[in-house]
Amino acid sequence: MSEKSVGVQEVTRSLADILQEKGIPISFQYGKAPEEMVDREVKREPTPRAKKLRDLYFNTYSSVDLEFPYWYTRKYMELDNEVPIVRRALALKHAFSHLTPSIYPGELLVMGKAHYYRGSFPMPWLSESFYVAKEDELYQEALKRGSASSGELSKFGSGGGNVTKSFGNVVSIAGKFGIRSEEVPALIKLAKQWVGKSVEDLGHKYEMMVPEYELKEKLMRSLICMFDSGFTLPQGREVINYYYPLQYGFDGLIEICKQRKAEVAGKADGDGITGMDRLYYYDAVIHVIEGLQTWILNYAKEARRLAGITEDAVQKREYEEIAETLEWIAHYQPRTFREALQLTYTLHIAVLNEDAISGMSPGRLGQVLWPWYEQDTEAGRLTKEKTLELLECHRVKFTCIDCFASTGVVGGVLSGNTFNNLSMGGLTKDGDPASNDLEKLILESAMSLQSPQPTLSVLYDEKLPEDFLLKAIECVKTGTGYPAWMNNQIGIQFLLSQYGPEGMTLPEARAIAIGGCLETSPCTWHPLTLNGKKYWIPGGAGQPTSVGVHFIANPKILECVLFNGYDHRLKEQIFPPHNRKLETYEELWEVYKQYYEMAVDALCKCNNIQHDIWRKNNMTVINSFLKPDCLEKGRHIGQLGYRYNATFNVESCGTINMVNSLAALKKLVYEDKKYTLDQMREAILENFGFKTAHEVGSFSLFSQVKKVGGEKYDKIHSDCLLANKYGNDDPYVDGILREYEDWFCAMCHKFESLYGKPLYACQISVSTHGPQGAATLATPDGRLAGTTYADGSMSAYPGTDRNGPYALFNSATVWDHAKSQNSQMNLKIHPSAVKGIEGSRKLLELTRAYMRRGAFHIQYNIVDSKILKDAQAHPENYRDLLIRVAGFTQYWVELGKQIQDEVIARTEYEEV
Repeated sequence: MSEKSVGVQEVTRSLADILQEKGIPISFQYGKAPEEMVDREVKREPTPRAKKLRDLYFNTYSSVDLEFPYWYTRKYMELDNEVPIVRRALALKHAFSHLTPSIYPGELLVMGKAHYYRGSFPMPWLSESFYVAKEDELYQEALKRGSASSGELSKFGSGGGNVTKSFGNVVSIAGKFGIRSEEVPALIKLAKQWVGKSVEDLGHKYEMMVPEYELKEKLMRSLICMFDSGFTLPQGREVINYYYPLQYGFDGLIEICKQRKAEVAGKADGDGITGMDRLYYYDAVIHVIEGLQTWILNYAKEARRLAGITEDAVQKREYEEIAETLEWIAHYQPRTFREALQLTYTLHIAVLNEDAISGMSPGRLGQVLWPWYEQDTEAGRLTKEKTLELLECHRVKFTCIDCFASTGVVGGVLSGNTFNNLSMGGLTKDGDPASNDLEKLILESAMSLQSPQPTLSVLYDEKLPEDFLLKAIECVKTGTGYPAWMNNQIGIQFLLSQYGPEGMTLPEARAIAIGGCLETSPCTWHPLTLNGKKYWIPGGAGQPTSVGVHFIANPKILECVLFNGYDHRLKEQIFPPHNRKLETYEELWEVYKQYYEMAVDALCKCNNIQHDIWRKNNMTVINSFLKPDCLEKGRHIGQLGYRYNATFNVESCGTINMVNSLAALKKLVYEDKKYTLDQMREAILENFGFKTAHEVGSFSLFSQVKKVGGEKYDKIHSDCLLANKYGNDDPYVDGILREYEDWFCAMCHKFESLYGKPLYACQISVSTHGPQGAATLATPDGRLAGTTYADGSMSAYPGTDRNGPYALFNSATVWDHAKSQNSQMNLKIHPSAVKGIEGSRKLLELTRAYMRRGAFHIQYNIVDSKILKDAQAHPENYRDLLIRVAGFTQYWVELGKQIQDEVIARTEYEEV
């Protein structure tokens, strides 16, 4: 090798090597762990039945099914002369009635979004432009001769069930779903029928009338904002309510609607706006329920058919039991735990088929189903073993749920996850501990049948019994990342503050549950009577929280401040030039706030229009009859039928990179005057002497390398990296975080949703820290261009929390977490640090310590980083490896590399 080539190799060192030399490695380890690779301590095996069903999932790809959109579109287009909400209901009824039932051997719980085991479908009435824009590409893929063999396809395991590229007779859509090539023309034809009629197209037509529309479009292009929620995911990240069908049955609900319809027909009752609409609402609900009954009974017929042709006596009986269960719940209140479990799952799928939804959460399901579990076990009809098997099957069914959306949403935001959050613990209506034996079995099922869905959350309260908390800790030690821990009292404080003006009381606030990742959701209690015994069960009572202003990239806002509103990546002026010299830190901070509010204002106005079009043209019928007080009022969600409607939020991402960057600027530029702001700008534009992530071809920390001649910026980069960092109990940088949080949480309240309710702060990242980081230049904290932000909102940037978890906790709790809908903290802990019962107690005490400081949320990855690195190198050996990303758990092989690298790079705590 020549001297020249050796020199070049020396200059183009990797970021990882450079940081290692500086004593600040990317993969920082706090404490000392064994040299050998250590597996997770707690392991369980699922029942044979559940294992077989999960293995079927592992061998199934995400598939597109066109049945529902075909039948929906066909009926909808026939009904031009119908009242809008009745037209919508009849289209839904038609679609549900024509879904082909699919029942798989061994299933105890049945039904699904589509007839594929792992299937979903597009909703062009919401958004069709993606398919139309991709028409040529999809047709070209469909026409290609398939060349991939099954052997070659097996290598595709690195993506799990994601169809990231076309193969054989399968065309990839959105980098996740597969559709048969012969169905592509039908998909395009369906999409074209909705051109100019979809929520997206109409919303776009009218949002263009907003004076700030051009700014909104620029914010979207620059990825300062991640996506429009009005037509992308108009519902979700909320808690469903199963009460009415569980109490009255579908036949009973139809009778209630018929009675109410007769009572209100032709009456305005003093309301000249929605009073008359009640007639149409009740008529729509009846139609939809009839469609759901047909759907359920079609599955019952299929179960009877299978029973008639099956020779195996055991399987034959199981098909008959499925039929009996479905035939009953299609009409009446469930009699048994199994019937109640099947009905709640069926209702869940029904809501997901009504709209494009992510984060529809079952809430405190263990308390909802407690009446049936208690009575079945007391009567000897149900054993713990059978309950566990049913709950394992329930987990498989939830994991099979897919959400169909564009690549940017499915990959960039959701990472393929659907965020069905099951909450446990908390308090009863009267303030007593609410945990029960069924919730312990839910934890057991999550340990034995490890899967992404439903994710679990413990509503931590000081009143909860020790044995329940230790059972939850045991589940955490499986390494799945759940349950996450939410501070029940902080959540209650937030609910009373946000929904007190709408009438929420303390007893009702105690019905709290988590919707989606970490969204504190308004709920209520209902009196349920079963066999003469009265219970109080919780359920959702509020609008979706998936709506509002979504995922503002805090570091990207700061970038625009530094460069006078200009985006150097796009080479476009985003914000109006501020033309300020930024001679003081206070001036910089003032412009930052001005740009931020400018962004929220534009995005809020446009989103309000999109969501207004959605509520007018795509009314929610199913979810509205499930939640209070729509049936009582005769109004759907868009007419403020729900009890609580102040659920719109402003979501932020990259908070810690922004705070660390402000700290570096304040110290290095404004106080110590070590560098001028122009020198800092130059270093940022030059990426501190490194190649850009685009040049490297990877947005991961571990892949970044120096460019030839880049040593000019070594000193400023080193100083930025070594500047004060959040997570170390440092008053200097923590004070900046406190000032930001106080301002941000108050600022959100300045803006109103289309319902005239104040917005609030929501601080999670989901997977947006990957793509938004990819769109951001280098930042003054030393982060390189294109690399991933810190996850969540309270997690430290990888490798920068160097003084132990309690120092991190002190930094994270310098502000009042009850001012925000949530906050998010991830910790990665080596399995050896929490080994055995003593380790479990240490982990529980660690959790308590954070909660007692006033924090809202914490979750753990109990994993050896060496396992993650091996899984990245040999994904074929780790199909079932689960990892916690942000507010969700996902299969390792279904995550993008930049997110994998970010998880690997997180500080690993080897002592707690």
